[in-house]
Amino acid sequence: MIEPKKSLGQNFLIDQNIISKIINISPIKNNHVLEIGPGKGELTSAILEKKPRSLILIEKDTRLCKILLEKFKNIENIKIYNDDILKVNLENKIKNGTIIFGNLPYNISTQILVRLIKFIHWPPKYKKLILMFQKEVADRILAKKNTSSFGRLSVISNWRLKIKKSFNISKNCFFPKPKVESSLLVFEPINNKRFIIKHIHNLEKVTQILFSSKRKMINKAIKVLFKKNMSKIKTLNIEMKSRPGELSLEEYYRITEIFEK
Repeated sequence: MIEPKKSLGQNFLIDQNIISKIINISPIKNNHVLEIGPGKGELTSAILEKKPRSLILIEKDTRLCKILLEKFKNIENIKIYNDDILKVNLENKIKNGTIIFGNLPYNISTQILVRLIKFIHWPPKYKKLILMFQKEVADRILAKKNTSSFGRLSVISNWRLKIKKSFNISKNCFFPKPKVESSLLVFEPINNKRFIIKHIHNLEKVTQILFSSKRKMINKAIKVLFKKNMSKIKTLNIEMKSRPGELSLEEYYRITEIFEK
């Protein structure tokens, strides 16, 4: 029996009812599919029953990779990579129209999501992300302004993705049982044509500086960003006494537009 590695944030999904709900979110038959962190292949087996056109598995744990290679050795349309999802070039591996599934390790889930958002070519080759997060992280992704969970992750995620919460998942559905509940989110890429932001790292910089002092008014952070060009930001008519959590998504995107110019 393979013991889950705490260092890799491994919590294996074992509830077959939840697995069935996940694979029924989007049609799989004849579609390209990629699974992040398949573990021992419980969700993988259910995906294969739906007859995908191709399936890519990316698993960091060498022990689990051996299990997967043996378990699916007779499947022709599957590729299994023993790779770190934070280092592999996903953009080059996937095909047009790919659906990406992932029971993401809690300790790197936001890093994985941001990598998927920062694809160079946009819209990306994937058409849907079906990803599981710690519920607290999912709440941050979905958060609206004027709520305690609203922050950088909310702003950056909503810039390029349409986000929908699917359902919560009890900790009893995993082995070993985690200390927290989980949530499944579904993402679809969007072309945000209302705001012309050329480089997403500029949005990262704007949000990093503004949210670094979350409880303070934004006036000092704006001065750090714009230095001697304060006249440009005044055209946006943003209230400088606002806190970072009081600005809307649209205001963050407008600030980034001006910052790039």
